[in-house]
Amino acid sequence: MTTSNVGSANIGVVGLAVMGSNLARNLASREGNTVAVYNRSYERTDLLITEHPEAGFIASETIDEFVASLAKPRTAIIMVQAGKGTDAVISQLAERFEPGDIIVDGGNALFTDTIRREKEVSAKGINFVGAGISGGEEGALKGPSIMPGGSAEAYKTLGPILASIAAIAEGEPCVTHVGTDGAGHFVKMIHNGIEYADMQLIAEAYDILRQAGGYSPAEIAEIFTEWNKGDLESFLIEITAEVLKQVDAKTGKPFVDVVLDQAGSKGTGVWTVQTALNLGTPVSGIAEAVFARSLSSQSAQRAAVSGLPADATEWSIADKAAFVEDVRRALYASKLVAYSQGFDAIRAGAAEYGWKIDLGAVSKIWRGGCIIRAQFLNRIADAYAAKPDLESLIFDPYFKDAVAKSVKSWRNVVANASLAGIPAPAFASSLSYYDGLRSPRLPAALVQGQRDFFGAHTYKRVDRDGTFHTLWSGDRSEVEQEPSTH
Repeated sequence: MTTSNVGSANIGVVGLAVMGSNLARNLASREGNTVAVYNRSYERTDLLITEHPEAGFIASETIDEFVASLAKPRTAIIMVQAGKGTDAVISQLAERFEPGDIIVDGGNALFTDTIRREKEVSAKGINFVGAGISGGEEGALKGPSIMPGGSAEAYKTLGPILASIAAIAEGEPCVTHVGTDGAGHFVKMIHNGIEYADMQLIAEAYDILRQAGGYSPAEIAEIFTEWNKGDLESFLIEITAEVLKQVDAKTGKPFVDVVLDQAGSKGTGVWTVQTALNLGTPVSGIAEAVFARSLSSQSAQRAAVSGLPADATEWSIADKAAFVEDVRRALYASKLVAYSQGFDAIRAGAAEYGWKIDLGAVSKIWRGGCIIRAQFLNRIADAYAAKPDLESLIFDPYFKDAVAKSVKSWRNVVANASLAGIPAPAFASSLSYYDGLRSPRLPAALVQGQRDFFGAHTYKRVDRDGTFHTLWSGDRSEVEQEPSTH
């Protein structure tokens, strides 16, 4: 780095693997940005600047050179693997940065780690921002959906830079200041959880169409292409059609038939379910999607139990067009549940951690750039615009009417899939959640009685205030008392 480059970059990127390199290129392509780049191994840096001289990157071989190349307030985005690597880079930057400078973690960090890091870094007067970035490699290069947390002070500097590289949906950049400390990474985690559910639901729709309907992958691709013209229009529906059209060059078979049926994960779906459990918020559709991936990976167990009796009933389909429409409607209704549960989890997290998260704004920034981008999100934005404190998306008039039109098909698909022995865990759990939500009385009353019997956990009554405990031995007398500490 020459002396003329000292303090000349308004933004820097640390970590130049594919995501970091693409984000750096995106930044450099936007007017007004001068981008400094640094990687622990200089070979990656050299490769980037050699392949993309047009970007005008300011390259550094050491962390000290990198810091010196940044204009004040210094702003650096870290794009390294989450965990110890992130902590190491944060430590290096925090030792060299000054009060008012900004460190941004753009990786998939666990939000509680971001809360911890923000507390440690802000104690030095340095701003720390956890920013969820969605859209994969292509999104990083062409325009992702960005979910930054951190302080309002940091966002004054960072906001315009992020807006310059974010995806654009209906004229608006897909970025918003989500909230303080870990809010950005929390919302990105929930986004990924919804993504798990959405993908699983689409996979179940494919499986039902193929197993019960007898459609080939290419025929199902055409069905998905048609669905993508309506209210299911989304990136995931679009790419599913493309995957199903693909033919393996070596065997001539459908691509989907030569792929091992074991799906992995990177942890954000698991984090979503664990966090929701801690918050007491049901995300059953997301949980079933996570568990379905886990089950798919149990290869030894699945091989050992092959041949288990099914006692299945053939799914009798008299009208194939009606069958396909039933599956479409079941997919739409189940998808609504997944998003509704996700937004409920965001609301619960905001209440627990003191964040002020605008759910309508979140739905808007997911309309472009991210993996779950969909026409569907416009309706969600409208729902929260009409009623910011909406109890559940399912209660919004538009979605309530959509479910009313779909619920018969939903039941037909879940019931017939079960009878035919076709696993559809996300469809089924979503329907069960919906039925639980609408039920005037749940069997939780019996569960409360059981808990009081074996653990004196107490219960409340429908006919009077107070907390009660029954003496279950002897005369079964009831005693009113303060809540149990069990």
